[in-house]
Amino acid sequence: MNKKSRGLKGESIAVSLVEKEGYKVLERNFHSRFGEIDIVAIDGDTLVFIEVKTRWSRQFGTPEEAVTPHKIRLIIKAGQYFRIVHKNLPEAERIDVVAIEIDQEGKTIRKDLIKNVSQ
Repeated sequence: MNKKSRGLKGESIAVSLVEKEGYKVLERNFHSRFGEIDIVAIDGDTLVFIEVKTRWSRQFGTPEEAVTPHKIRLIIKAGQYFRIVHKNLPEAERIDVVAIEIDQEGKTIRKDLIKNVSQ
């Protein structure tokens, strides 16, 4: 499985997880010149920008450790642009991370929703 297929598998797992948690997914893979937002959703009265990190080993750390302050700044900028091109969105917003670990056979061994990582 190549890197893109692995990423798509992780994003599909993440979408299922956040929908199970009650989020309404608005868009996947929103691209702007500032960067990409993996999932844009609404949770209650809050707009949520979700970064999905999938790891097939812990050789380079846990998935959530890969969400750096620099990455969070890029998500914030892309989120500001998302608001410009989409109207009637909730005022409150946050950034969540979905951390997914998959074993070498392709089985999901962990999927965690980590809320409000920008605080």
